[in-house]
Amino acid sequence: YCNQVYVTDSVEGVVPEFMMLLQGVIDSPDIPLNVSRSYLQSDTAVKKISSYITKKVASRLDEIFRNDRPGFEQKWDDIKIFIEYGMLTDEKFCEAAMKFCLLRDTDGKYFTLEEYRTLIEPSQTDREGNVVYLYATDPTAQYNYIRSANDAGYSVIVMDGQLDPHFVGLLEQKIEKSRFVRVDSDVVTNLIPKADKAAVDLSDTRRNILTTMFDSQLPEVDNARFLVTFEAMGATAAPVVITQNEYMRRMKEMAAIQPGMNFYGQMPDSYSLAVNTDHPLIRKISEEAGASLDARIEPLEKQINDDNARITALRGDNATDKEKAEADELVKAVDNTRSEQTTIIAGYASECPVVRQLIDLALLGNGLLRGAELSRFISRSVELL
Repeated sequence: YCNQVYVTDSVEGVVPEFMMLLQGVIDSPDIPLNVSRSYLQSDTAVKKISSYITKKVASRLDEIFRNDRPGFEQKWDDIKIFIEYGMLTDEKFCEAAMKFCLLRDTDGKYFTLEEYRTLIEPSQTDREGNVVYLYATDPTAQYNYIRSANDAGYSVIVMDGQLDPHFVGLLEQKIEKSRFVRVDSDVVTNLIPKADKAAVDLSDTRRNILTTMFDSQLPEVDNARFLVTFEAMGATAAPVVITQNEYMRRMKEMAAIQPGMNFYGQMPDSYSLAVNTDHPLIRKISEEAGASLDARIEPLEKQINDDNARITALRGDNATDKEKAEADELVKAVDNTRSEQTTIIAGYASECPVVRQLIDLALLGNGLLRGAELSRFISRSVELL
């Protein structure tokens, strides 16, 4: 107490959390003393004071933005985390901040939410009418993906803040018909789905051969799983691209900073190894593999298909015990045939160093090639020179 006036710098519950760095004085006879925090937060007078402070700060920030935008942009990266925290925790502040909240693209230019939507809407609207916001969390590590997006005529924003995994979700809720997609979550042709997507020109046999070839040559990466896919990305795009599913990556990022989501945090990272069927190297690998393997693989595939058809017929609703037993034997036969098929293709792939080289180049570009595998890649690169 000072001259019978209670003075304190403990203003939790009175000043919103995201404004605790502000300096100033609150003089009020209406703030209750010596009460619990929960009581303080529910007090009508305290709520009015807190709401007024939020309103005045939002108004002042909007005024600074309108009167001195260059200066506001200079300070944005320093104050961004506090504004994002306020938008995430205070609905009224969020509504006000939507006017001066800024997005920064990979060229260092700043845009308001409305300005940026106007900029990208013509080129980044998908076939369902959603405006797709592409973002990067590490422009240096994701440079190749950013460049591919830029080459396709797309703009990419930087979302590298601590709260951005949550902030992205907030913006998707607040901005009508919008989706936020990380630039490395898929190949560039799939980031913004259009109606005129190019089809992959591969027969079932050739797709099976290439899938097994690349899958068999993937190295063991700690806490990671890979799925081989095929995309027609154009002859000038990379032959092999590694991407990470947007949904699962978001869940794992949020699990790292939010209690109660350990389930996602413990799951292995899921990646797609996208093979560009338009690239000359992939075409060459496919043709050479077909010439060597088609005659051996096609009869095995026919046997598998025939056995599967027979299994389906034997497992009807009125199947006898004998038919069920025969179906079980055929299942084992199919597994053995598939195993034989995989062994043949994997053996061929092991003698084709270009396949492993392409995989390792893609892993290296994503920082996933380390230790002994990196050493072997360097040795193989020297041998291929």
